[in-house]
Amino acid sequence: MAGQERSTAGNIALAGAAYFAVVFLAGFVLGTVRTLWLTPTMGPLAAVAAELPLMLAIAWLASAPIMRRYAVSRRTNRLAAGLLAFLLLMLAEVVLAAAFGVRPAAYAASWLTAPGALGLAGQVLFALIPALGKERPPQ
Repeated sequence: MAGQERSTAGNIALAGAAYFAVVFLAGFVLGTVRTLWLTPTMGPLAAVAAELPLMLAIAWLASAPIMRRYAVSRRTNRLAAGLLAFLLLMLAEVVLAAAFGVRPAAYAASWLTAPGALGLAGQVLFALIPALGKERPPQ
């Protein structure tokens, strides 16, 4: 119906998608810098370690305004939005890897390397960040 408020599930989905989009865009830019300039000079592990704090800071700064924008105030709902964002991120990463000729199994195997494990840990933290903020009463 026109003018009817979105459902809680709809708000969670929109918040998760928006959170994913903002952080993925930043990650695409920073990942390009890491791959083209940092990794050749610092090595893969140091490059990921240099990028990760920036990515987590961006996720932290993006999360609260997005959750407020879509009225996702309960901690469990923010966790659901973060998990949806994580699933979208994993899907996007597999698709992007495939676009560069990397098979999904090879992409998953990269998580067994130190840089891959550190990156995956950062992605798990990305999923949890929306739930880490202070719970606010619905408005």
